[in-house]
Amino acid sequence: MLKTFLLPKKAARLIVLQRIEIAGPLLRKLRKIFGRYIFSAFITKFFLNSNQVGKKYYVRMNEEFSSISKHLTNEDKNYLSIGSGMGGLEVIINHNFSNNNFYFIEKNYISKKIRYGWTGMMQSEAYNDLTTLKEFLNMNHLNDDKINITDYDKDKFPTLKFDVITSLFSLDYHYDFHLYEEYLKKICSPETKIIFDTIRADYFKKIFKNVIVLKTDMDTTHKSKRILCSQFYE
Repeated sequence: MLKTFLLPKKAARLIVLQRIEIAGPLLRKLRKIFGRYIFSAFITKFFLNSNQVGKKYYVRMNEEFSSISKHLTNEDKNYLSIGSGMGGLEVIINHNFSNNNFYFIEKNYISKKIRYGWTGMMQSEAYNDLTTLKEFLNMNHLNDDKINITDYDKDKFPTLKFDVITSLFSLDYHYDFHLYEEYLKKICSPETKIIFDTIRADYFKKIFKNVIVLKTDMDTTHKSKRILCSQFYE
């Protein structure tokens, strides 16, 4: 039974940047003292235990999977993930459901500092490397024939209709939902499930016919909710 993730050499550093809660108290304190750039460029090179990161990341992604799993079925074949990070959630979905295809829309750079807000979105914060993402997916049994990775800044977005679209702590959290709204309308059928985190859940009742709150996170600064939406209003 899957209990941890195998990590490429660079993946542990990226995972801690994407999910700082995985780092221990000492590392979080060092990041606060020295800043994101020194933390990412130097401190994470010497103070990370990749095995521990793999185990903690698996636990965290399994929790994320548990929050959405009852809304997924074997009939869902085409998944799109916007801002997936290292793709741990998709690995677990693949482990639990068969015959899936996974598409990823990701940025391919590492910010030197934390940016807040939605201004200048083309240069908003990002912490990923698409080569490392692909290597991580392959090492954890998501083969090339099941994945398609799109560079947000360089590639054309996939145009097929998707069964499930996920964007945990990315869409409408780091990026305004409207950045993707017209694109989502083109790739959604009435049955498509869109799952994302937001601090303004009630707002989306004006945009979608169906809005279900899956989870409320009271531990974060912005008190976010995870929602499942379907069927855009015309």
